[in-house]
Amino acid sequence: MKGRLLVILLLACGAAAAADRDFDRLVKAIESHYGTRHTNLPLMGFANFVVKVARPAGTSSFHLAMFDHLDTPSEERDEFMDQMGSGSLHPLIRVHSNRDREATYILAGDVGKTTRMLIAIFGRDAATVIEVKVNAEALRKTIERPDLTAQRFLGKHDDH
Repeated sequence: MKGRLLVILLLACGAAAAADRDFDRLVKAIESHYGTRHTNLPLMGFANFVVKVARPAGTSSFHLAMFDHLDTPSEERDEFMDQMGSGSLHPLIRVHSNRDREATYILAGDVGKTTRMLIAIFGRDAATVIEVKVNAEALRKTIERPDLTAQRFLGKHDDH
């Protein structure tokens, strides 16, 4: 019995490490490609702990990296992000703003009870990368009724 428990624990740790690998790979790729480092944000560990306990909107964990003073030519972003989609995450949404020279990329993992989403937002001279693990049912409800989700975030929801 203890042997089975140990195997299950090791498999769970391996799955968690694989999940973080896509986020870490993208952060390291941005750092090396653009010659910069992500900004260290204080209290991120505590914020992640609060999310794990409170589970807002079905989110059970997240990672966040912010980059300042980037020179990101918009022409090469698509190719750069296409290379990132070769891991366990798959491209889902790609949006460009030619006027603001901004781009948003959303990659998603396989959907089960939970799924992982990686969102990369590139601005003129900055980038933000966030990875969230979210309950698939909560995500579905959010997508189906964005108006209710906005009201909940603004504190204007009616529970009836």
